[in-house]
Amino acid sequence: MRKLSFLLTSFICCSAVHLTAQEKNLKSAAESLKAEAITDIQNKYSDYKNIAMQIWNYAEVGYKEVKSSALHEQTLKAAGFNVQAGVADIPTAFVATYGSGKPVIGILAEYDALPGLSQQAVPEKESAGKNAGHACGHHLFGTASVAAAIELKKLIDEKKISGTIKLYGCPAEEGGSGKVYMVRAGLFNDVDVVIHWHPGSENAVTLTSALANKSAKFRFHGIAAHAAASPERGRSALDAVEAMDYMVNMMREHIPQETRIHYVITNGGKAPNVVPDFAEVYYYVRHPKKDDVKSIFERVVKAAQGAALGTETTMDYEVIGGTHDLLLNKTLAEVMQKDLEKVGGVQYTDDEVAFAKKLQSSFTFKYPEISTAATVKPLKAEEDAGGGSTDVGDVSYAVPTVGMRAATWVPGTPAHSWQAVACGGTDIGAKGMMVAAKTMALTGIDLFTSPATIEKAKEEFTKAKGDYQYKALLGDRKPALNYRD
Repeated sequence: MRKLSFLLTSFICCSAVHLTAQEKNLKSAAESLKAEAITDIQNKYSDYKNIAMQIWNYAEVGYKEVKSSALHEQTLKAAGFNVQAGVADIPTAFVATYGSGKPVIGILAEYDALPGLSQQAVPEKESAGKNAGHACGHHLFGTASVAAAIELKKLIDEKKISGTIKLYGCPAEEGGSGKVYMVRAGLFNDVDVVIHWHPGSENAVTLTSALANKSAKFRFHGIAAHAAASPERGRSALDAVEAMDYMVNMMREHIPQETRIHYVITNGGKAPNVVPDFAEVYYYVRHPKKDDVKSIFERVVKAAQGAALGTETTMDYEVIGGTHDLLLNKTLAEVMQKDLEKVGGVQYTDDEVAFAKKLQSSFTFKYPEISTAATVKPLKAEEDAGGGSTDVGDVSYAVPTVGMRAATWVPGTPAHSWQAVACGGTDIGAKGMMVAAKTMALTGIDLFTSPATIEKAKEEFTKAKGDYQYKALLGDRKPALNYRD
């Protein structure tokens, strides 16, 4: 018996040594692939920068990204991907696939611009004479994702990794909730992990949630009349909009303090001497918790109903978008953090430092040192949900998801600003884009070569999601393809 015990113990010890050696070999092989990926992507810097700059110039708003999506599709087809266009009833949405079997790794790509933010690639405010601009850097977002997907495809093709890579072309993130329709259509049902990123002014892995969001256009219908000769015969739709806005603004005192409500009057009439018979106001309601967004939105609807009643007009509304908060995955974040640290930040040339200093002189607030663009922030969980919303939140409730930010903008640059547009048209933006492309490719390599990491991430995902059954906040409406009109 003692002899058997000794042999068994010896066998277990030898097996442990063998497994450790095997793990070391796998890790060494993965590191070799990572070095190859970093070199490959960097060698294509000019190609990817050219793609990004074309889309920066297109500056197409949500669901109108015809040229931008086509360029990405053509690039992926040329690389050997099978591209399915027009998915989820959206002409500018697509899925590009390569490989077979498990694991299935998805990468998100965005490419929509924001209206009214035209800007030259210069460090002072100067309109480019266009109707929109890439103030959130989605021209870089989509291109970096395509670059990472192409590199992983190459490794699959060379049989250095095995599985399936899927690049999701996701339109209308800015208020159009494009990914929500893609989730609703079941396009992520067979995916094991999703990787994404976003342009920013620092290099960091996302371990902070986002605000859930619901948006709608409220339309009031009145009676037109001469505003001076017979105003009593009219019923002003604009009065109804203003009454609604006033009630919502008073409501702010009596809702949770984390709530954010914003609106713009998109149509207030055509002439001062005509009582407006139509007016429209566009609202966003945000909160860290999706259930609170639902209840607060219903109170906004009541304010609209009250405004219509008080002004003797009629009201209808159209839900435009709705997104979940972001379900975080620490397992995946820790993997991506190591990869981001391996890639490192953005190094500026002397000319780029001069550009950055000039740009920062336009800020009216305290801003970080330019040198922070070259650093990587440590991984840190934040209780605050942050100030923005993203339809990536809905993806994160469908599949384990991980993301990061890269310093595509001069440190301190706020998103949705002319300064962000300017940076995005320079090598500063393109260099940050490459940081993201390399990091996502490296994280993909980790996932393709470590099934255990994927299983651990899935276990965390299942626990975090609990018994919640996903339901889109925008309901069963069809994609709001004309929401920017």
